[in-house]
Amino acid sequence: MPEIGETLRETRMRRRIDMTEVEAATKIRAKYLRALENEEWDLLPGPTFVKTFLRTYAEYLDLDPRLLVEEYRQRFERPTTQDLTPFRRERPGRQRQRARRPIGPFVVVGLAILIVLGALYILGQQGPDEEEPNVVSTPTATPTATAAPTETASGSKRKKKRGPARVSLKLTATDRVYVCLVDATGKAVVNGEYIEKGRSTRTFRSKFFRVNLGNSSVRMSYGGKRYGAANIGQPIGYELRPGKRPKRLKESVRTGLCAT
Repeated sequence: MPEIGETLRETRMRRRIDMTEVEAATKIRAKYLRALENEEWDLLPGPTFVKTFLRTYAEYLDLDPRLLVEEYRQRFERPTTQDLTPFRRERPGRQRQRARRPIGPFVVVGLAILIVLGALYILGQQGPDEEEPNVVSTPTATPTATAAPTETASGSKRKKKRGPARVSLKLTATDRVYVCLVDATGKAVVNGEYIEKGRSTRTFRSKFFRVNLGNSSVRMSYGGKRYGAANIGQPIGYELRPGKRPKRLKESVRTGLCAT
């Protein structure tokens, strides 16, 4: 099986994903992501964080997180102290020896003291009866239990709603336009085709998209909103992610889409 770090690095580079994009999407610091790709486990906070970061990074790259985490456990995770402690079984002879120990002198002295105290208590109970004083009972105020304030629904913390995990995208041409559309797996769902005026693509769904447009004659519909491409007089590219506005691609990334 390939190395863990090599698998992460090759997958990310094959999909032309920059490390800053991974950091923004996974909320894992870039230095920890590089440590995962270089298998520098000592630079990470601990085995628990390693497995958590490894699972999150693998899911972002659409890899199987269970295989990578299991590979890390078998090759790099050290056994705990409890696993290294051998189980000791006492010999039957030792148990018999402990059971045959004689009663110590302290036990005998303690029993003698208890017998003397018991005799004194019995003699005290057989003395003359004394008149019991009249006891006037006075009512005592009993504290009234007050109900503890309960946390109202308005005071409780509400969980933040998570944004959509995938993008639903549809492109409509306002004039004849060249389109190259690549999804999160690196697959070109529209592989360098011309869309005629008034025509639309079908609705695609993915974690994110990258699109290369020959001109600005296109309308992008996703997230319940419509966006038009900027008219810069030359081809332009965008990255489309859930809950975010279109982000313009670098020229080197745009030209690499649908490259033959």
